[in-house]
Amino acid sequence: MTGDSLFIFSFSIMLIKKIILNLIIVTVVVLVLDFTIGRTLRHFYFKETSGFHFRTTHSMEKTEADILVFGSSRANHHYIPEIFEDSLKMTFYNTGRDGNGIFFQTAVLRSALKRYTPKLIIIDYYGEFAKNEEAYDGLQSLLPYYRTHEEIRKFITLKSSFERIKLISEIYPFNSQILSIAIGNLEVNKKRYDDNKGYVPLNTVWQSKIDTISNYQIYPVDSGKIIALREFLDLAKKSEIRVLVIYSPIFQKFEKKQEIEICRDICSIENVPFWDYSKDTLFINHNNIFRDVQHLNNNGAKIFSNLIVNRIKNDLLNAPLNRRVEQKH
Repeated sequence: MTGDSLFIFSFSIMLIKKIILNLIIVTVVVLVLDFTIGRTLRHFYFKETSGFHFRTTHSMEKTEADILVFGSSRANHHYIPEIFEDSLKMTFYNTGRDGNGIFFQTAVLRSALKRYTPKLIIIDYYGEFAKNEEAYDGLQSLLPYYRTHEEIRKFITLKSSFERIKLISEIYPFNSQILSIAIGNLEVNKKRYDDNKGYVPLNTVWQSKIDTISNYQIYPVDSGKIIALREFLDLAKKSEIRVLVIYSPIFQKFEKKQEIEICRDICSIENVPFWDYSKDTLFINHNNIFRDVQHLNNNGAKIFSNLIVNRIKNDLLNAPLNRRVEQKH
């Protein structure tokens, strides 16, 4: 090997070593930052005492309420704790979370049942049988709990086949919630959104005319959602908990809906009561008790909660476990 060749070879070796060293340094820095930032975000996430993060944590890790309500935004805004507690003489917690479907709800139930057995479970179910990516994107709400809640991991991995790899990162579970974590730790936020056992009131009034659907819409069904709903009901029944499925009021007129028919059929198969209030004239004739097409306002929630409580007392608590109660509305 000539002198020039030896020099080039030595220089190449040095360059490779330097590149490798730099890569190691960068990797270490990235890992340290990921660990430090991720652990910081985790600390402040679980430090929140109000807001939707807090309510999910409380639902999964703390509550021992006799009555649990599950669902998305309609559950979150339609069931008033004081009405249930005063009338039924049982404690109450609303686990509802905006924009989160049956996968999230079943995961939360699995976590709660690891700790204790409630007396009554209500699931406010708003269809959600259609095939769409949003239902799986919503599973990011469960990411902060992946490491500490083995019982929910199967739902998180529905989001994508790479979730286990992504969750090696400490930051990843919180990377879409950084702003929410920051706001959730502000004292002003705690004053604005005081937690009322999971219930969040809506106070505005819907001014528009009732929404009318003229055509019966049929869409491709996601079998995974049907399996998840049946698992939810089976979990409650196996724990000998009274379970009730409700389709709460909407400000909409229609002949029939595919999601209601599917839900009714599932409940019939599972021997679970299904109470459908989608056409109840007590609600659809009065826009002043709605906030929008899909949500009751606080006044509507008072009427609805009293109605449900009375029906639970008359039809459900006196019936044998899991006996189907025929629909009256």
